[in-house]
Amino acid sequence: MRTTERQGWIPARLREHREAHGLTLEAAGESLREAADRHGLTVPAANFQTIWGHEQGSVYPGPHYRRAYCVLYRASEPELGFRPPLPGEPQKAEMMISDLPAPADPAADNEAAAVIEAAFTKVSVDGIEPGNSPQALLRGRVVDAWRRRHGGGSPKPILVLVGGYAGSGKTEFSRFLSDITGWAFLDKDSLTRPIVERLLVTLGGDPHDRHSELYLKEVRPFEYRCLMETAWDNLHVGTSAVLSAPFISELKDEAWFTRLEHKCTAKGIDVAAIWVRCDVDSMREYIEFRGAARDAWKLDNWEEYTAGLDTDTSPPTAHLTVDNRLGAAISLADQTREVLKRILS
Repeated sequence: MRTTERQGWIPARLREHREAHGLTLEAAGESLREAADRHGLTVPAANFQTIWGHEQGSVYPGPHYRRAYCVLYRASEPELGFRPPLPGEPQKAEMMISDLPAPADPAADNEAAAVIEAAFTKVSVDGIEPGNSPQALLRGRVVDAWRRRHGGGSPKPILVLVGGYAGSGKTEFSRFLSDITGWAFLDKDSLTRPIVERLLVTLGGDPHDRHSELYLKEVRPFEYRCLMETAWDNLHVGTSAVLSAPFISELKDEAWFTRLEHKCTAKGIDVAAIWVRCDVDSMREYIEFRGAARDAWKLDNWEEYTAGLDTDTSPPTAHLTVDNRLGAAISLADQTREVLKRILS
């Protein structure tokens, strides 16, 4: 993508950061691949030609490249010149490993908990209300899970639903929660896609259909049932679970969510709902990047598809809304992962 097509992009910033780190183009490519590998990112051509193209502005880095650059240079997307900052978005990571205590020091857990707490607060729309607000309680459970992995914390399991539109970043944010808490990560598509595709074909439909009445009425309910049953299997043995799925209809249905809360209460399980909010342009970029066949209809009918999205408000049952416009929350999640890995290494 040409420079003129990406408002606010300053390609020279990448070169400035590379030179500040004392890296040649070749060394930067190698370091970028290593950073990507640590976080499960795909940067297939991270060589000196690719780095040069990014720095000269002939090619705008894709989402995985941008995330890897942020990890490598320990900087945010605005700081690296990829885009202007969102209102109130910190332009620096503000998480320097040199400020943290040495590994194995008991204070390290407290510092790690503070890093997690700060990251959770920053990605939350309108921050975290103090006291016993749903946002504060959920943040407390995340921090508690970190402490539990290090010998303390509550054994009470929790069910976390992470919802959002296609390409919003819900899967990556779910992985982030699973990484720092140790809770089981269950992704709807990973669990059910082969069965869903075969069932659609058997019913005479398109295996990649995710919008017709056939899918919505005959397949989708069973798809979500499989996801929830897998979650219950984990919760019944005391393993907390993070579920990644759109949950659009479910989180809009207050009666459905109330029934879920009652069921969880009866079984001694906590429950929380997170909505990942994103802008339409970023969602399209994510969808195009992953290249999934199930997204073909959305891309071919983009105006019709997006006309039905409400990207400004959250479902009434959401306890917390994560602000992932322009990928801001996922970028911060990557930075937090990197800091925590350095604490434990």
